[in-house]
Amino acid sequence: MIIKIILTISIICNLILIKKIFIKRLRVKNFGSKIPTVGIDKIDKDFELEKVSEELSVPKEITLVKGMLSQEVDFKGITSDYETWIMSVIAKKSKKIFEFGTCSGKTTYLLAENSPADCKIQTITLSPKELNTIKHASKDNKIATRNVIEESIYDKFFFTGKECERKIEVIFQDSKELDISKLKKKFDLIFIDGGHGYSCIKNDSEKALEMIKENGIIFWHDYILYKKSTSDVVKYLINLSKKFQIFHINRTHMCFFRNVNK
Repeated sequence: MIIKIILTISIICNLILIKKIFIKRLRVKNFGSKIPTVGIDKIDKDFELEKVSEELSVPKEITLVKGMLSQEVDFKGITSDYETWIMSVIAKKSKKIFEFGTCSGKTTYLLAENSPADCKIQTITLSPKELNTIKHASKDNKIATRNVIEESIYDKFFFTGKECERKIEVIFQDSKELDISKLKKKFDLIFIDGGHGYSCIKNDSEKALEMIKENGIIFWHDYILYKKSTSDVVKYLINLSKKFQIFHINRTHMCFFRNVNK
């Protein structure tokens, strides 16, 4: 009897695993690989290795960043250390930075720590007091909509009380209501990691494309083909890549666009 129960449980577990693998492959097949994947040296020349000898090439000194966390901390909606390192390197030569989606403020903190002393950072997030007033489109991904509420619980942030806070302005507002008339072509670096519903990622991206300076860089987070909650991000970026030269960064869940006039 016990052996039958064990075999039944084993079969059920295997069926669940097969289903997950099938769904993952199906999503990848449906989305396709329309956004090319590149190495970090495609983002900026600072990521190219410096040749010391015929046998040894090393990272350039500018890619050394400060403020990285020394231990894993359980924040909501967190970017990986590798992803924040990439953006921190770009922040080193950015005078104006904008972030869609503050969440816990970990990424904001690292951008502030590594940017020039006179850098100004604006980051927009929903106020925990106004979560009931969020406007969602009916076709937005429902899981992404739920995640917005779960990740907008902060009114104090990782950078609160730290020296770098003087660089940061927090805007408590729905990004769909953000007036960018005075923000156009002002920013060297923009990071988009706010709401992942289609209407929100579309809004944030369209505004970012107007706000970015010539030669500035826009980063998007959560380009994940096989994850249901990020499906709207993938759909939108694939559509956007038909008009703009967007790349997926190898070993990350990030895409980027450099605003270079050709």
